[in-house]
Amino acid sequence: MINVIDTHTHLDAVEFNEDRAAVFERARAAGVCKVFLPAIDLKTARFIMALSQAYPGYAYPMVGLHPEEVREDWFEQLTELANIIRADRAEAKEKGDARGRIIAIGEVGLDYYWSREFAQEQLEAFKMQVQWSVSTGLPLMIHCRKAQSEMVRVLRKYKSSLPGGVFHCFTGNQKEAEELLSFDKFVLGIGGVSTFKTSHLREDLPAVVPMDRIVLETDSPYMAPVPHRGQRNESAYVMDVLSTLAKSYGVTPDELAHQTNENVKRVFGIEAVSDVQC
Repeated sequence: MINVIDTHTHLDAVEFNEDRAAVFERARAAGVCKVFLPAIDLKTARFIMALSQAYPGYAYPMVGLHPEEVREDWFEQLTELANIIRADRAEAKEKGDARGRIIAIGEVGLDYYWSREFAQEQLEAFKMQVQWSVSTGLPLMIHCRKAQSEMVRVLRKYKSSLPGGVFHCFTGNQKEAEELLSFDKFVLGIGGVSTFKTSHLREDLPAVVPMDRIVLETDSPYMAPVPHRGQRNESAYVMDVLSTLAKSYGVTPDELAHQTNENVKRVFGIEAVSDVQC
């Protein structure tokens, strides 16, 4: 069986409240040997930390404030999220662990798609969380929509000290991909959109993005890949993304799985497990 890692899945979402355990089992059965869980606010951060305890060595938490969740209380939320990160690192130190359970600062970034009402607050929150990444050495899981120029300006100020990360849910063109890949410790997160009939990613990615600069993701429960489009997405469906991208790059699914797992190891320091363990 091919082993892969779903680097971005919201398995804490209410859409999974009725069958969350079954979703975890289907992912494992499909060959998804690890899942990375991004927080979007304080509430989800606490839930994700609990899920990582319930599924140790399988579910890995990321902590951050999503740009769409930046509102009047953004600073208070960041203060509490920072406390979670600090407590996790202190606990790890007490146990003699090299790292805590939290594997990244995320999901963070900028999103001006719906509104720019909190545009300045989004920028301030993003800058603060980028600084967390620099100070902790934790990679970034970055969400960006209709704000790439602003996001890049922020990141360039910290380019030499950033530990790396993922530009999540990349759906841009070749020029946008090349700009993001100028941050040499970052990779692009590719999900279900790559399977859509109207998507240009199947041509654009192989043209300008080497296989060692992509990781696989679902962003479930959103944006389910073909043939599940229109349904609730889940981590098991990352295998459809793998198949589509392997065909686009002209390699076997095994080859792409191996390469994307190596990319995850490089960015996050986490390895896929063997077939037997999966």
